[in-house]
Amino acid sequence: MKDEYDFSNAKRGVIASNKGKTRITIMLDDAVIEAARERAQSAGTGYQTVINNLLRQALVSQDTYNLAPASKK
Repeated sequence: MKDEYDFSNAKRGVIASNKGKTRITIMLDDAVIEAARERAQSAGTGYQTVINNLLRQALVSQDTYNLAPASKK
C-alpha cells in the first residue's frame, strides 16, 4: 500500500457507467427479491440484472403475459 495517493484528477461518484440505464426506487415483494437473488447466485450475476432481464422478457412478449392495457371501445 502506498503512503500517499493522488486524487487530484479523481471524479466523485464515478463507479459504473449509467449509459442507457436510470436509477429508480421500486417496491417489490420480499419473495420476488429472494427468488431473484437465488437465481442470480446460481447464475453468477447480480439480482438487479436478473430482475431487469425478466422485466425485459416480459415486456417483449407482453401478449404472452397479458401486460398490454385493455383497448377501449
